[in-house]
Amino acid sequence: MARVVKMFRTLRNHWKKSTFATCVLSYGGYWLYGKHCDNVLRRDACLQAREFGRQQIAPQDRLKKATVILNPAACSGKANNLFEKNAAPILHLAGVEITIVKTDYEGQAKKLVDLMEQTDMLIVAGGDGTLQEVITGLLRRPDQDKFTNTPIGFIPLGSRNSLSPSLHLLSDNKVKDITSATLSILKGETVPLDVLQIKGEKEQPVFALMGLRWGAFRDVAATISKYWYLGPLKTNAAHWFSTLREWPLVRNVSVTYLPPTLRPPDLPPQKPSRPNLLYRIGRRLKNYWYPPVEEPPKVEEPEKWEEQQLSSLEVFIQTHNKNPVEKRINDSLMICAEPDDFTVGEFITVGTKKEEDPTVFTKNSTKLEASACWLQLPEGAGGFYNIDNEEYEAMPVEVRLLPRKLRFFISAERREQLLSQMQ
Repeated sequence: MARVVKMFRTLRNHWKKSTFATCVLSYGGYWLYGKHCDNVLRRDACLQAREFGRQQIAPQDRLKKATVILNPAACSGKANNLFEKNAAPILHLAGVEITIVKTDYEGQAKKLVDLMEQTDMLIVAGGDGTLQEVITGLLRRPDQDKFTNTPIGFIPLGSRNSLSPSLHLLSDNKVKDITSATLSILKGETVPLDVLQIKGEKEQPVFALMGLRWGAFRDVAATISKYWYLGPLKTNAAHWFSTLREWPLVRNVSVTYLPPTLRPPDLPPQKPSRPNLLYRIGRRLKNYWYPPVEEPPKVEEPEKWEEQQLSSLEVFIQTHNKNPVEKRINDSLMICAEPDDFTVGEFITVGTKKEEDPTVFTKNSTKLEASACWLQLPEGAGGFYNIDNEEYEAMPVEVRLLPRKLRFFISAERREQLLSQMQ
């Protein structure tokens, strides 16, 4: 008992040191517990991957080959370490023969994909910028048709991973997000995604999976990091300071668009079995005695472009990839424009919501469905576009939808969750 009394007396006499030591020990314990949880996640993922690796294959089959485009500079230079610790062991244990290609500078992924040979799957390990470069390089290839059927896996290693919520169940744990994304690649379930082809008058086309964003909210979002010293108030402060420099922040734009096209039925996942011999003979005799009447060639109707003048705080041309499993009647892109009558308070409130999800628009926004559109900016209008969160100089552009152009790996849990949200 005397020892306990002596210990409490020492703590009371040195309360500052005791408080500091308690804080350090608490933080250290929390950090060690987090490391333990990460190791448990890695172990569980590796055990699942080992089951894939133990599956027997036929003698004539070969191991699956995967090409990994890795951006080591993503996530403030931590991407290489994150991939080696969390994704690479899973792929190796599953028996996948991987070829890792690392980028050294911005824009190199486009060139690397242009030199890529045929592979069973393509894995992009990085953020929005890396994914956008890989998609652009892939669809600029002269032989792109050979590669568009190659399934693509996305391992979220960047600071921004806009496509991840459409493909994987997300959490607050980076290790869990990476391991679950890698396991979804092994399970092999895919979903088709639309692609936007964005082309200026003189530039080569750029391709995007999420959309093109232009306007005041985009410009303010690019400056939020400058107010890091304001902590949780930095987003509100950035929007408020922008209204002090200029108000209203209305942009005028001319949009010329084509109406959406009907969505053709989904192709069956497997080819139908060949009919028996008697059926094929009977069909040939029928075609011989009663030849089918040739239909006259269809006359292509001229495209009917419609024009609309928009006065808006922001214009966002986006795909429907936010929910890729949704059944739709039309193949279309969405042209969304915010109204131009926001007050300063509404501008700050809406801007804060858009910082979390740029695809959210207010009830009074203008929404148009189209298969293609021309975005014509007024003379002297400068600024930048955000194309999949990458900055491009603003200019008049043509945006065309390439429906169901690429196939991406998706987790079965996320597919079920998206389907349940539609019911």
